[in-house]
Amino acid sequence: MDNRAYLDQLCREAQASARIIANFSTAQKNNLLGGIAASLRRKTGAILAANEKDLKTAEEADMDKAMYERLLLNKERIEAMAVSVEEIARFEDPVGRIEKMTLRPSGIRVGQMRVPLGVVAVIYESRPNVTIDIASLCIKSGNAAILRGGKEAIHTNSALYSVVRGALSECGCPETAVTFIERTERDLVSMLVKMNAFIDIVILRGGEGLIKSVTAESTIPVIKHDKGVCHIFIDESAEEEMANRIAVNAKVQRPAVCNSMECLLIHADYRHKESLIKSLLDHNVEIRGCNRTVAIFPDTVKPATQQDWGNEFLDLILAVKIVDSPGQAMDHIARYSSSHSEAIVTSDYNSAQRFLKEVDSSAVFVNASTRFHDGGEFGLGAEVGISTQKLHARGAMGLEGLTSLKYIIYGKGETR
Repeated sequence: MDNRAYLDQLCREAQASARIIANFSTAQKNNLLGGIAASLRRKTGAILAANEKDLKTAEEADMDKAMYERLLLNKERIEAMAVSVEEIARFEDPVGRIEKMTLRPSGIRVGQMRVPLGVVAVIYESRPNVTIDIASLCIKSGNAAILRGGKEAIHTNSALYSVVRGALSECGCPETAVTFIERTERDLVSMLVKMNAFIDIVILRGGEGLIKSVTAESTIPVIKHDKGVCHIFIDESAEEEMANRIAVNAKVQRPAVCNSMECLLIHADYRHKESLIKSLLDHNVEIRGCNRTVAIFPDTVKPATQQDWGNEFLDLILAVKIVDSPGQAMDHIARYSSSHSEAIVTSDYNSAQRFLKEVDSSAVFVNASTRFHDGGEFGLGAEVGISTQKLHARGAMGLEGLTSLKYIIYGKGETR
């Protein structure tokens, strides 16, 4: 079977399965999720063995450090996946929820009902935990899922998909309610994003190249999980200890992920600039700074180039700029941000409120690390992705983001 026929069959089966899983009860869906969590724990050894194959290939290909870190699984990460699945099972089921029911002067009652999107295609790179996250969220929200992972994680993703497929079969749900594309040819993606007769939405999680090419080619609505060029602005009133702690956490705790800080902006009148920069240098962060930043530590801070502003390093590298005002900081963010996550550290209420109001990103923080922009940390259990656009969902996208609304109307014979 050639690739087009292969995809056509997968999409047709997914569309047929979507009508079945959309009508599953909450209890049926939760039972299915419980089966996935239990199987993840039982099959940890097999999953790690598959992951080891992908890691070996990655090492031979000299994969960059950030992608390798995302690809890596261990017992703790698999357990975290299982816990996340169980948490999703405990969440309120959004499907069928009726909202905003009102009685109109005509006598009809008008409301809106939460319904699944239908068939959700997700294209992602490197991070195999996405396979479980997406499958679980789509199951709980009553959607069929078509998953296309990266070639670099093919063995791991296949092992994880076998867990999902087994749970679907055991619970009497069609295995095609979650489909994993096991072929790795590149032209499959171009074909997949034109299957608008079967697929309702495409969600992208990957690098800038993938995002740009798929968005340009797709004939299906796309939700982008774009790069994370996240900024933190240290206002002149910031507390020294808090500023140091937040900046170090946002850059150092896990630098290879999209919600880590990539640019630090410091008010020129902030009195503890030296302490702040030194705290980052002490954690082996390479600082690439503006002229005023270099002047503070001329022997250790590297001069920033134009390419450093707006760059997603995904490593222990940080661009630092000293600015003269909150307005100048927000101008810099507006120019270079990817609209993912931005934060201000301040003791001034008005500065905080202005930052919240004027910074146009999917998550804006006051006195907290950007590392919190995560489905689990936001109480969503897991996330389909972090949408950096404004429609149909924005920011960490969980169960409700995988549903839509339709109007429902009750009447008693009314006519117009």
